[in-house]
Amino acid sequence: MPIKNLMVHLDQDERTAARVELAVSLARQHGARLLGVFGQRAQAQRVGVAYNEAREASKAAFERATADLPQAEWRDINRGSDAELLRHITDLARHADLVVLGQHDEHGKANVPEELVADVIMDCGRPVLVLPYIGDFTEIGKHPLIAWNNAREAARALNDALPLIQGCEKAHILSFATRLAEGESSCVEVERHLATHGIKVKTEVVLVEDFGIMDLILNRITERGADLLVMGAHGHIGFPFESRGTGTRHILRHMTVPVLMSH
Repeated sequence: MPIKNLMVHLDQDERTAARVELAVSLARQHGARLLGVFGQRAQAQRVGVAYNEAREASKAAFERATADLPQAEWRDINRGSDAELLRHITDLARHADLVVLGQHDEHGKANVPEELVADVIMDCGRPVLVLPYIGDFTEIGKHPLIAWNNAREAARALNDALPLIQGCEKAHILSFATRLAEGESSCVEVERHLATHGIKVKTEVVLVEDFGIMDLILNRITERGADLLVMGAHGHIGFPFESRGTGTRHILRHMTVPVLMSH
């Protein structure tokens, strides 16, 4: 599905500018509408000077950044408790083709719940692109790394990523399997599928024999020079006895490049 309706989360942290920059670039590239959603904890500052200043600064910065976009809208959805804030953001995310969020930084100024990203990924039903809190990422998808385990979540993420990786210079499939033959067979089908979209890939099958899969993915990102990780969220990669979401949370804590996740 083409990307025609983008949503980016805004708050008072300085990394918001990086998220907006990438979201504007994607909106321009895909001819998409861009919705900027300002949402952070209400607490006592909901009607206070500090909150009003942050809100107005967010609106002004967003309008400057989107001045040349045909369709852009800023919206303040700060309401009530953390749970209510998460609900409002998730509700809006369900109506977007792609949602852009920022990695949680415990040392940052973002006044949002720590579980914001994980909860939105889990509940919104839409692909979520998460930006690290360190690094510059004005373009993505030229060198994607796709984590594959032939599961539902991985299939959704792969297809949700197609508009972002179309025309990429090179794509790598990192496949996890308990048996080599199964992994290789699955990779063949992925290659055929991507070939119909004009995407050539290199594949690597890793046998699941030990823990540390997520660290292996992070290492491969560096080794392959990837600028985007594509993976299913809250699923099992190789270890059915491992609690769901463990790998997702690990990647969200230690990510070094933007991550496209679908659940």
